Amino acid sequence: MKFRGSATLNLDSKGRLAIPARYRDSLAEVSQGKLVLTADPSKCLLLYPEPEWGPIEERLNQVSSFNPQLRAYQRVVVGYAEDVEMDSAGRILVSPELRAFAGLDKRVVLIGQGKKFELWDELGWQRQCDVALEYSANGLPAELEGFSL
Repeated sequence: MKFRGSATLNLDSKGRLAIPARYRDSLAEVSQGKLVLTADPSKCLLLYPEPEWGPIEERLNQVSSFNPQLRAYQRVVVGYAEDVEMDSAGRILVSPELRAFAGLDKRVVLIGQGKKFELWDELGWQRQCDVALEYSANGLPAELEGFSL
């Protein structure tokens, strides 16, 4: 399953987020609605179907705790990871801790990223788009040389 596209959504007063209908069936099929929500150091949240998260967490837990950079990354990504489940209305609950980490208030943007989603505060997402436009104005990175859409 590949998740693509973006959706601007509202968190309700309890911190619940309605997963767009176009993703619900796929998430139910792939993970029976069981998901993992965690923090990303770029100040967004990552939403994984549970089967996709397992190998990532396993790999992160195998990195050397003697490397301070790896340990810091592990602390954020694994430390904030929470199991969430879609309810009968296709909603998930975003905990107060994760909302605070990512600066999520009411308006959020859910971005499909292949096997996972990113969840951004609406203004934070706009800043990310602005940064991407600045980067592209300065040319593509070497890894994308010759790449064309």
